[in-house]
Amino acid sequence: MIGSPPIQTDARTPSLQYRQALTITLLFAGYAAYYFCRSDLSIAMPLIIQELQHNGLSANEAVIRTGMIASLGVASYAFGKLFLTGLGDIWGGKRNLVAGLAGSIVFTILFAAGGGLPLFTLAWIGNRLSQSIGWAGVIKVCSKWFGYSTYGTVAGFLSLSFLVGDAVARQTMGVLLHWGFAWRSLFYYAAAVAGVVLLANLFLLRESRTEAGFSEPEVNPLNLFANSDNKPATVLVLFRGLFSSFAFVIVCLLSFGSTIVRETFGIWTPTYLHNSFHFSASEAAGASAVFPALGAVSVLLSGWLSDRLGVRGRSLVMFAGLAATAAALLGMTSLPATVPSIAPLIFIGIVAFCLLGPYSYLAGAFALDFGGRKASAAASGLIDGIGYLGGILAGDTVARIAVSFGWRGVFVSLAAVSAVSALAAASLLIQQRTSRGAN
Repeated sequence: MIGSPPIQTDARTPSLQYRQALTITLLFAGYAAYYFCRSDLSIAMPLIIQELQHNGLSANEAVIRTGMIASLGVASYAFGKLFLTGLGDIWGGKRNLVAGLAGSIVFTILFAAGGGLPLFTLAWIGNRLSQSIGWAGVIKVCSKWFGYSTYGTVAGFLSLSFLVGDAVARQTMGVLLHWGFAWRSLFYYAAAVAGVVLLANLFLLRESRTEAGFSEPEVNPLNLFANSDNKPATVLVLFRGLFSSFAFVIVCLLSFGSTIVRETFGIWTPTYLHNSFHFSASEAAGASAVFPALGAVSVLLSGWLSDRLGVRGRSLVMFAGLAATAAALLGMTSLPATVPSIAPLIFIGIVAFCLLGPYSYLAGAFALDFGGRKASAAASGLIDGIGYLGGILAGDTVARIAVSFGWRGVFVSLAAVSAVSALAAASLLIQQRTSRGAN
């Protein structure tokens, strides 16, 4: 069981602070670049659907086929999270980050060069499988550069990377579409941005602060591995240690539910705005950036609260956030197509603010708390991997619900998922308080 140990303060030299700032900048840019090679499908989806219709598919069939591509990509992402990310605890986090980004670039170019559904599907599966090891690499490097008293702030700031990367990618790709570029150009653009960031991390990032001549950072003394920092013989050893904690299991279930909601908005927001409120493809691309943009504010606030409230405080924030997310989703079910275009964006922003801050705890600060330096990559991968098993539903299943019941049916379903997840967060909070009382 993870508790709230007393906060300790590390003495830092200006040189160490500089190297930590460089490290966090490289990690931030590295993971933000992943999202250029990930948001491109969401932005291009309305145009890909139109191309598939032009090639003979009906409108509904085109939506379902693109949803299937997204689901298969999430499935491969979940597989990689569960079975590949633990390698970061054996061969190092930098290798995870750099190898994943290199693979994502290759498959992004392959997708753009493809000429039909089979190659689109293969390329997207390869892209998401490559990307699956990236975040665990970030967390592994982070565990070897920063002390546990700053886990919430550091992990929260790094969580901004996927939101900032997503928002910037959506805005700039929207501009490219407005200028008349074809959807394939978005994929080449994403690969180019990622390539520049890959080179920076390859040559400048260091695995740990001991490589740079500094002492090891403090780890949470209550992590599940008794402060052991020895390399594990196998990843299965780490898995057994992590799943021995019921609190860890609950965190994995929270990830399952919240990832369904997050992935649905990540995949379908441009299509929802395009189909329901008559945004153009470029307008929908730019407007969809409201989700990561408001999420970034939430992540910053949640990270700040995390280091002040401790692990039990995170559970409280998660409960409140998920309950508010459920309420906002129910509000979206009553939006008519005639409302001003700002109305759906307000609700999308509310969902992002209530969901993404608490979500950032799961494979960030929680993973560092549970895994320490020894198993932080495995902990992050398992939490994220189980989450993305739920995220598989955000592609094909959401597409089928939208075709059969409209977007109202989608939001009712997501509200139910959020409400159940809020109850899971409440159970984690109760368990932690009970454990504290027993201690």
